[in-house]
Amino acid sequence: MENAETTPSLNAHDRIMRATASLLAHGGLESVSTRAVAEAAGVQVPIIYRLFGDMRGLLNAVVSHGFEVYLESKRERLAHHDPVEEIRNGWDMHVEFGLLNPALYRLMYGEPQPSKEVPAARKALAILRERVTQIAATGRLLVDVESAAQMLHAACRGVTFSLLEIDSDARDLALSTRVREAILSAITQTAEPIQVDGKSNELRRMISVAVTLKALLPNNDMLTSGERALLTEWLDRLSMSR
Repeated sequence: MENAETTPSLNAHDRIMRATASLLAHGGLESVSTRAVAEAAGVQVPIIYRLFGDMRGLLNAVVSHGFEVYLESKRERLAHHDPVEEIRNGWDMHVEFGLLNPALYRLMYGEPQPSKEVPAARKALAILRERVTQIAATGRLLVDVESAAQMLHAACRGVTFSLLEIDSDARDLALSTRVREAILSAITQTAEPIQVDGKSNELRRMISVAVTLKALLPNNDMLTSGERALLTEWLDRLSMSR
């Protein structure tokens, strides 16, 4: 495990971050304490509190940094002209990040209380909402943006935690693909919707149009704030129709 003596060129902040990440990777959350971090980083305990506030602040900083580094290394995989393919790529990256960084992933998503949400987890969900909104703008989303984002987010986390519970040599990664495609089939339609006679298809088209219009509303300045709020309420009601 690295310590201050092996990384003399790093400042105290970076040594503490690196020491914490190393402790997490080798021993999990239970191995991380202010005393252990201070010893591994070659600093005094008060410096940790001065730089990060408390242990939660330090852990949030380490998780956010780890997520940003991973995201930057894979950014090219996210770029695609089709927002549905971007969702697929993002899903696969999410699962991959969790399997490669189990300690960081459990810190991101292991405590579901809103008050303990890690900033990196909020950023990941914001990226997902942005991509779902792009799908809605193309007319291919069958549910409202928030419902679609929450369905994808919940399913992807569930798959990742399920795979983490299985020994790496026994994991069936096809599980992730099957769940991903099942969710996408439930919330999206093809670029050119299949024409099917009947009321059910009319309802699907109406919902899709309502979701699309709502996604495009923020870019429109023709309505007053009151008119936009009223139209949003109507579109929400239509998009929830079943």
